[in-house]
Amino acid sequence: MTELYDDAVRVVSGWRTGESRARSLALLDAGPVALTRGYDPGHVTASALVVSADLSRVLLCLHGKFHRWVQLGGHVEADDPSIAAAALREATEESGIAGLRLHPEPIDLDIHPVRCAGRDSYHHDVRYAVLAPPDARERVSAESDALGWFRPDELPTPLASATEHLIAPALAAFR
Repeated sequence: MTELYDDAVRVVSGWRTGESRARSLALLDAGPVALTRGYDPGHVTASALVVSADLSRVLLCLHGKFHRWVQLGGHVEADDPSIAAAALREATEESGIAGLRLHPEPIDLDIHPVRCAGRDSYHHDVRYAVLAPPDARERVSAESDALGWFRPDELPTPLASATEHLIAPALAAFR
């Protein structure tokens, strides 16, 4: 967990200045416990917006717990070597798509309230862009009610409030 923690500090420290960076660094001052879902003040998570190979669509999931369309992602695991690796693992698990390619730099750092493990908490979500291979075939996981490919100008509803603003930076990452 030390390697993952060190990477989280490096990634968040490298994020542009702002409230999300400052709050996430303050959370990480607690040490590796800030990566665990049992830490009540919040914890670092990793997510990814999957973009089609031709950059015309994004893959979203209808989240099984809060019933909104969102990017793929979730909790980091102790054996994840980095936050980026956690985002790629989550995207692969939740999409069922093999051969995803992660852009190495985050596209967003978002802090949002959640109900986690029966308690109110915050996710400090490091968000990445992921490119799907041309032959991508998605498969719904146990964490989603549905998966769907959407054009940026035809997004589904209900859409999580912070999801739409990920599209432009995700597409730009692969142009």
